[in-house]
Amino acid sequence: MKVEIWSDVVCPWCYIGKRRFEAALAQFEHADDVEVIWRSFELDPGAPQLQREPHAERLARKYGVSLAQVEAMDARLVGEARKEGLDFHLAESKGGNTFDAHRLIHLAAESGRAGEMKERLMKAYFTEGVAIGERAELVRLAADVGLDEAEVKAMLSSERFADAVRADEARARAFGISGVPFFAIDERYGVSGAQPAEVLLDVLRQAYVNSQMVVVGGEDADSCADGSCTI
Repeated sequence: MKVEIWSDVVCPWCYIGKRRFEAALAQFEHADDVEVIWRSFELDPGAPQLQREPHAERLARKYGVSLAQVEAMDARLVGEARKEGLDFHLAESKGGNTFDAHRLIHLAAESGRAGEMKERLMKAYFTEGVAIGERAELVRLAADVGLDEAEVKAMLSSERFADAVRADEARARAFGISGVPFFAIDERYGVSGAQPAEVLLDVLRQAYVNSQMVVVGGEDADSCADGSCTI
């Protein structure tokens, strides 16, 4: 069973949704049969490498709200994150372009470490105040999950995986995905938003049941097996 997850590393609900999905997967009876694929999605493709404007001021300007309203929104997010064991420090976050971060996740996927890389990037951004748009920081974070520093530097200085990121985003548009997180299961079930773990678990179970072949007949039915019908 394949689960594709579209998200951005600077999306707070994506980090919360990641934890809720992990909680659902931990309770899923067939978790060993699940392949998780992290798909790229940029919330702000035109963002500079590093946002110089402070977090609260930038959001107030972007959404046309007051600083008090931003503080209220942040407080809600911090509270929801805490329920999932996450420690958000939104006021210290350093926004920036995430295209290279997504390329880095694709590189990590080649060695089966996409999930680890995704987690490291999100923790760095939301908890540690790391500017994940800066390449030097990406190299450091990649080393934390065991990626080769020279290979990471070479990738970042090239166009490697740029097409993969754009292909993920084109696939999202084809599915009609306009917000993240978004979970697609076997290209048949879609879950939008950071739904509670129990909702995600129900969808996983339903998808698994419907993916199983229903066999009519049995061992005594007229059939050929193990060379028994050799002519």
